[in-house]
Amino acid sequence: MGRTARSRLKIQMSEGSPTGSAANEAVQARAELVAALMATGAEDRSAFRRVYKLTSAKLFGICLRICGDRQGAEDVLQDVYLTIWKRAGGFEPGRGSPITWLAAIARNRAIDWRRATGVRSAAPIADAGDIADDTPSAIETMLTGEADHALHRCLDQLEVKQRTAIRTAFFEGLTYAQLGDSLAVPLSTIKSWVRRGLMRLKDCLDDA
Repeated sequence: MGRTARSRLKIQMSEGSPTGSAANEAVQARAELVAALMATGAEDRSAFRRVYKLTSAKLFGICLRICGDRQGAEDVLQDVYLTIWKRAGGFEPGRGSPITWLAAIARNRAIDWRRATGVRSAAPIADAGDIADDTPSAIETMLTGEADHALHRCLDQLEVKQRTAIRTAFFEGLTYAQLGDSLAVPLSTIKSWVRRGLMRLKDCLDDA
């Protein structure tokens, strides 16, 4: 490219051409996500909410495409963000794109779910679009901004089976399928315990 062409390109970008604008927005979006992930690694809950806001539509699309079942995708998405909360400290910005790192977690969790439930077919991940997940999530329940002591106080008020399921799944990182295997309880029962427990937990935190 000659000097004149380079000059025109610089002028075009500085004037906010579509190509330059889109590139700048992409760079800014990546930087924002990296910063949010790094802060999440330091257990910054507000940063974690930011990661969720920036990526949940994309990751839910991946989960739904692989699972082929909305309910299953919602369950998997909860596991995905709990995994992100635990592993964000291990993200290394210099080794790759943050969304690629997050998408890999979503893909692996969704594949685990599909294998556990016996679902065999799934469309290519590349076909997965951004899909808003408008259902109450474990992330919003567990990170409502309440103090840790309030969360544990509310957990202690749950039935033993519900408390055990929630603590094991969310604090120890087990999937529902793994939890069901460890307790010798059907997957549907585990999901029921967790969902009822989360509803009671949310009510308790709302009243705190």
